[in-house]
Amino acid sequence: MIVVTRFDVPEADSAAFLPKAQAALSAFAARPGFVRGRVGRAADDPTAWLLSTEWDSVGAYRRSLSAYDVKVDAAPLLGLGRDEPSAFEVLLAEDDAVPPVQSPSRRAADAATAGPGGEAREARP
Repeated sequence: MIVVTRFDVPEADSAAFLPKAQAALSAFAARPGFVRGRVGRAADDPTAWLLSTEWDSVGAYRRSLSAYDVKVDAAPLLGLGRDEPSAFEVLLAEDDAVPPVQSPSRRAADAATAGPGGEAREARP
């Protein structure tokens, strides 16, 4: 599971943003199921930032969101992120140390139309 949250940060706020992103990343890193994380800034646009984390499973990520430290240090930062999809299942992975791995999708067949608790909702384009 990969979670990528993108941010638009004015250049004047960059110095203050990095320590907040570091605190958020540290809070996530302390949670079970955390694999790795990165904070980055676009090379060609200093106002475009991202926080990327990898997790053992979607459940591990979702459980991390209820931890006190994550609520204090990460949730306020995530609230500043762009309003766009941020959680992605890994279908293909390649690493220098291991051969490439391809996984089937675990997404439910009705994921585009079923909401929490089995409630139907409109499909996203």
